[in-house]
Amino acid sequence: MTKTIIVGSIAFDAIETPFEKTDKIIGGAGTYICFSSSYFTKPHAIAVVGGDFPQEYISKLQNCGVNTEGLQIKEQEKTFFWSGKYFDNMNTRETLVTELNVLEHFDPIVPDSYQGADYLMLGNLSPIVQRSVIERLAVRPKLIVMDTMNFWMDILLEELHKTIALVDVISINDEEARQLSGEYSIPKAAKKIMSMGPRYVIIKKGEHGALLFYKDEVFYAPALPLDTVVDPTGAGDTFAGGFIGYIAQQDMCDFETMKTALIVGSAMASFTVQQMGTKGIELLSKQEIADRIDAFRKLTSYSL
Repeated sequence: MTKTIIVGSIAFDAIETPFEKTDKIIGGAGTYICFSSSYFTKPHAIAVVGGDFPQEYISKLQNCGVNTEGLQIKEQEKTFFWSGKYFDNMNTRETLVTELNVLEHFDPIVPDSYQGADYLMLGNLSPIVQRSVIERLAVRPKLIVMDTMNFWMDILLEELHKTIALVDVISINDEEARQLSGEYSIPKAAKKIMSMGPRYVIIKKGEHGALLFYKDEVFYAPALPLDTVVDPTGAGDTFAGGFIGYIAQQDMCDFETMKTALIVGSAMASFTVQQMGTKGIELLSKQEIADRIDAFRKLTSYSL
């Protein structure tokens, strides 16, 4: 099985939606990416938690096949914590609490056993942290994928550009693509971003699916219409996990493989939004995943 490094937050979330409310539960971009990708590849996590992070949560990741050798535990510090509230349409949310804690001075350590990794997924963290992982790998992976957000565009744009120049694939939403590129048109925005370094640009459109751009080609993956969306938290990260996981499983980085990976990522994300937190992606069967991917195939199938 290919070796895939996942860099991202492993954290606490507290979530309130119109359907349910949680206390502190396991969350963070790295967590969702690890759970999602573990169905396809061997995730090697790089993250940091505090001494307050329960061993049972770490064991939950390990039981899904996640290598946690790169997980730092700062015994005297607290774990990153985010709390948010979603409103009736589930497309808008309010951040109630953000406590950086251990993430404020996170210096990622790449264990020797992680060297030689085939694939690298950089979850949404500071572009300085993301770039430091790339620079600490003795051999460049076959494919480097990064996620980012408008927060880093606002406060660390120059650093973000430096990191973007080093990656093969960038994944952002449509609003972020417009901000980063200065272009309102999504195709123009994608071309502008590709000129910054990445060969592929994924632009996520939430409940309206995602677009994959490569040179002059475009592929669209719709989102699966669901009867009920319970919790959108982590959907984008789950998408990223399914995307990188499928590519690692196939061990191919061409446009055709990425098109399928976009569908797989969308399918994995559809499981996440059906339950609170990570519950929807923790204990899936191969058949459930195959059936969900087939549902996407039927959604887009037609004949002339």
